Amino acid sequence: MVAMDPVSTIVWIVAFVVVTVTVTGFSRRIGWSAPFVLVVVGAAASFLPSVPRIELEPELVLYGLLPPLLFAAAIRTSIVDVRARRDGILLLSVGLVAFTVVTVGLTAWLVVPAISLAAAFAFGAVVAPTDAVAITAIAGRLGLPRRVVTVLEGESLLNDATALVALNAAIAAILSTVSPLSVTGDFVIAVVGGAAVGLAVGYVLAVIRRQLHAPVLDTSLSLVTPYLAFILGELVHGSGVLAVVIAGLFLGYRAPVIQSAEARIAESINWRTIQFLLENAVFLFIGLNLEAILEGVRLTGTGFWDTVWISLVILFALLVSRFAWMAITTSLYRYGPRRLRERGWSWRTGVAVSFAGMRGVVTLAAVFLLPPETPQRELLQLLAFVVVVGTLLQALALPWIIRRLRLPPPDRSQERTEAQMLLAEAQTAGLARLDAEVTDADEARVIGRLRTNAVFLADALDNPAPDDAEPLPAAYNRLRRAMIEAEREAVLAARVQGRYQEPAIRSALAFIDVEESALKAGSPKRLEG
Repeated sequence: MVAMDPVSTIVWIVAFVVVTVTVTGFSRRIGWSAPFVLVVVGAAASFLPSVPRIELEPELVLYGLLPPLLFAAAIRTSIVDVRARRDGILLLSVGLVAFTVVTVGLTAWLVVPAISLAAAFAFGAVVAPTDAVAITAIAGRLGLPRRVVTVLEGESLLNDATALVALNAAIAAILSTVSPLSVTGDFVIAVVGGAAVGLAVGYVLAVIRRQLHAPVLDTSLSLVTPYLAFILGELVHGSGVLAVVIAGLFLGYRAPVIQSAEARIAESINWRTIQFLLENAVFLFIGLNLEAILEGVRLTGTGFWDTVWISLVILFALLVSRFAWMAITTSLYRYGPRRLRERGWSWRTGVAVSFAGMRGVVTLAAVFLLPPETPQRELLQLLAFVVVVGTLLQALALPWIIRRLRLPPPDRSQERTEAQMLLAEAQTAGLARLDAEVTDADEARVIGRLRTNAVFLADALDNPAPDDAEPLPAAYNRLRRAMIEAEREAVLAARVQGRYQEPAIRSALAFIDVEESALKAGSPKRLEG
């Protein structure tokens, strides 16, 4: 980025955030793909003389942006679901990455002029990993089956580690001579070291956070966790990316045990905000790099039509490699060992996963890691940009493809019923504890109120409303929220009238806010995911 004074820097940062939020909100409202629109807006802005040139620093992305993005996704990912789908996730995050490196690498070696085989394989590693940000942003609104979403999110979380290990090996081959044995050894060290560091960081921080009672302290420690895992993972020559993912999965699974309810709510809100700003800002940054990339390609002397031809061939090879690997994978599930056949992986599922291969921040950051000695480095940077934009364009067709495939969407009604049944079981356990804790000194009205609240959901399930009537939990939620709205208005009116001191006002509002949050968490829409 060009040198700017501190005030100008702050102004541009504020403008950047405002544009990111505005474009994302507008795109969601009209049903467009926010990542693609942000890339287009950034690309258009990169040609404006008044917009400072943005140079994507790979170390800033890898050490500054990627760890929190992966951690935010990991803590919200179910480790139970990942374990249940581990075979499919490994086939994609390891097998597909290796297949893509070879396929795209050989294609690049054939069509890109004056490129070495090592540089071609390095480029294959650059474009191999799918993007967790794009996958989460797009898959979440398509109504895909839960198992497909789990596989896609697990793939995007873990394939970064495989691709970066392959990239490091290819870069070493560009600068010196490497052997297959050393590459294999580096991969094993990266996986074992990254997983060990992730588990160690997760365990130690779980012990520490269990002793913290202030949500502010707990959240502050949570914010540095991805950087701690990434840095330590890299220091032991392991995969920092894998360390972050493992730490996030571990801490997300242990959160109900090691954190208070207030701390979990605070952490969730903070990470959702961070994830929203970073994931969308990254795509705007990608677009802002277009003008600089094109200038670099122009200096190499590669002709326009040659560049277009090479870009189309590379993009085609990338798409074909994913479809070919998914055909192999689906065949294994359909005709392979009995354990895989029992998974019920259909051809329609394979087609859906094939189309969900969006690239993003990792690809753009990784291509800038190529050393200056890399042949056709500027052209490879442009090709990486084309791959990101091309796969995002492909994702625009996903809603239409999913509808044509007629994949069964998640059963929202069943999920809502299961959630209510689980809450009823929990409330039954609460009643048992109440019977054990109550004493003769406890006021009967208090016990009666507790019992009434606890048995409501179970009674609603055992004695539901008529089929043509509103479900009892939904009716309770609607009416209680109307009451809460009136209660808040009464408190605010008292503030205006000056009848109570501010501490009393804030305390009352906080009490109302907590109950409203609880109602929203248990609302039918929230239970539907």
